[in-house]
Amino acid sequence: MVFLTRWLLCSFLIVLLPARARAVSGTPEVNSVAAAVDAHYNHLRSLEAEFTELYRGSGMDRTESGTLWLKKPGKMRWEYRSPKAKLFVSNGKDAWFYVPEDQQARKESAKKLEDIRSPLAFLLGKTKLEKELRGLSLAPDITPLTAGNMVLRGVPVALSDEVSEVVLEVTPESRIARIMLQGMDGSVTEYRFTQQKEDVAISDRRFGFTPPAGTEIVDAGLE
Repeated sequence: MVFLTRWLLCSFLIVLLPARARAVSGTPEVNSVAAAVDAHYNHLRSLEAEFTELYRGSGMDRTESGTLWLKKPGKMRWEYRSPKAKLFVSNGKDAWFYVPEDQQARKESAKKLEDIRSPLAFLLGKTKLEKELRGLSLAPDITPLTAGNMVLRGVPVALSDEVSEVVLEVTPESRIARIMLQGMDGSVTEYRFTQQKEDVAISDRRFGFTPPAGTEIVDAGLE
């Protein structure tokens, strides 16, 4: 679930979610917001942000943090710093998950991960929000982290056997401040994002990975 969830998130963050569209009544109009998302993400080529990841479930309550880099098409780097160093990186072809403390690196085919399909893969230019999240709506019952932010929810079309609901929190500046994934097993994985920088120059070298000497390589079924 953790490995799968990270792929879902990597796809999601390549865009900011505009929240300026309003219905005549003054209530945020979800269809217009979704259309604004589709119009906005097409021009965004890269993103850098600080993230905090929280997981609650199976008797665990875990908090981790670090820096995220995303670049179209399909490149990502999740660099964890706290409470211990970890790395998840993909160049669009191969994906690696590396834990220095364990001296082990797991190698996965990006194509295989893509076959698993993220409910939010549309953010890399593949489809549209309302096609990936059924029943997309406002979530007035969920308190935003910051007053004035908008909260949306939807049921993912893909991974419906793993994730029952996706919740998005959006700032008045049209930035995604939080993503929550409700697992079918009752777990909740939450990502909070700060210090977001759009269209920053990111070298492709940042998305490469060479295992350090002595690292055990676990090949997860590369094709």
